Amino acid sequence: MLAHLIAAFGQVFEPYVLLVIVLSAVYGLLIGAIPGLSATMAVALLVPVTFFMPPVPAVAAMVTSTAMAIFSGDIPGCLLRIPGTPSSAAYADEAYTMTRNGKSELALGAGLVCSCIGGLFGTVVLIFLAPMLAAFALNFSTYEYFWLVLLGLTCAIFIASDKPLKGFVSLFIGLIVTCVGMDNPSGFPRFTFGQPELLGGLSLIPIMVGMFAVSEVLRYSVTSVHKLRQVDTTVGNVFHGIPRLIAKYPASVVRGSVLGTVVGALPGAGADIAAYMAYGISKKFSREPEKFGTGHVEGIVEASSANNSALGGAWIPALVFGIPGDSITAIVIGVLYMKNLNPGPTIFINNPVPMYAIFIVFILANLLMIPLGFGAIKIARRILRVPRNVLMPLILLFCVVGSYSINNSLFDVGTTLAFGVIAYLMEENGFPLAPTILGIILGGMLEDNFISSMIKSNGHFVAFFDRPIAGTLGAVTLAIWIVPFVVRGVRRRRLSARSAEQRS
Repeated sequence: MLAHLIAAFGQVFEPYVLLVIVLSAVYGLLIGAIPGLSATMAVALLVPVTFFMPPVPAVAAMVTSTAMAIFSGDIPGCLLRIPGTPSSAAYADEAYTMTRNGKSELALGAGLVCSCIGGLFGTVVLIFLAPMLAAFALNFSTYEYFWLVLLGLTCAIFIASDKPLKGFVSLFIGLIVTCVGMDNPSGFPRFTFGQPELLGGLSLIPIMVGMFAVSEVLRYSVTSVHKLRQVDTTVGNVFHGIPRLIAKYPASVVRGSVLGTVVGALPGAGADIAAYMAYGISKKFSREPEKFGTGHVEGIVEASSANNSALGGAWIPALVFGIPGDSITAIVIGVLYMKNLNPGPTIFINNPVPMYAIFIVFILANLLMIPLGFGAIKIARRILRVPRNVLMPLILLFCVVGSYSINNSLFDVGTTLAFGVIAYLMEENGFPLAPTILGIILGGMLEDNFISSMIKSNGHFVAFFDRPIAGTLGAVTLAIWIVPFVVRGVRRRRLSARSAEQRS
């Protein structure tokens, strides 16, 4: 083992491999910071380049660019309320509110450091617990996934718990959007209204760009009091106060890292779901839940830890069983086969040195995130110094170009503009956007797993509780639904009893 480890260090710390890692890091930071692009797209664009690389630098390029892209999506989300990646959307509102309150350096510093901590935690789990966690993930059938998705949707209500009815409405808007097209268990066109462009459904990225970017442009254009949307134009030392912050919220860092790793290890989940669940759980267990939505850093600490730890978690089933944990590892598995690093239980026996080299790259990529991420923040802060009447038209231009470039379709541009108007109207009337985005992400998974489970059980809903893990997840989900009503009823009875005693 020691000989393999020494050989792996030799493969990673070659000048060529180190150059690939640095260039991939810069590339990932750039892609992640551009709204409309994602970590998945960053990896997909690298595939043709990896054809001409040996195995270790090819995989190193994908690992490094992914880690950087997931973090850098926080930068435009914090500075402009335009998340660069879907996972950053979970806490973009919170981070942007902090920026408006003059705390952009705290939000960016917390995201950077916690992303590094979460990524290192996920890497350690990948190294030491990969076989065990992968075996646990294989126990998940459609029943478990149904309850897991339902639990994730419940987190959307936690995010908007101060206005639960509007949170429900926002969530159902997202679920309705996922019903459009033929991408459903029956393959039957739904809500297409005779438009062939709708047969494939509505793409997430144009929707997200519209809801977070175009709506912001509209808001700036419509409101007559532009000073309300102005933000502090300086970003100070992003590391100032971070040690105290980590010491204040250690449970959030640990909980987010653990949750992200576990969710990432579940095939089909990924950083997006992990970030939303972590933010919702952070608000649920916070001692100051009333501060969420007003520029409170606690949720950012937990969610940013989760989305980067999910990266290491997603590689667990990918390496050990060849089952992609998310869309990124689905692409990576193809590259592994192309490089004769066939995923499976014997990969550590047949290719131990490249596997150790990949682990080292994971650690190196997360450590490089601190200096390179700091540099990216310092460059990006100049965006805030651009006058708003110049910046907003440029943002709208990038939104249109980015939406068109995804599928080379003008229909996607129309989708972006339409959802920008919808999001603007929703926010103007107090409807939160986060539940809608989460509903769009999870709606398809919810329907697919429910239909498959009902087919397997011949329509008997009891089967959703027959398996131990499914039964536990189901009980937890239902308890989360029921307990608040029970507690509220008990409080009302106590209040009525006290008022009756006072009257008597």
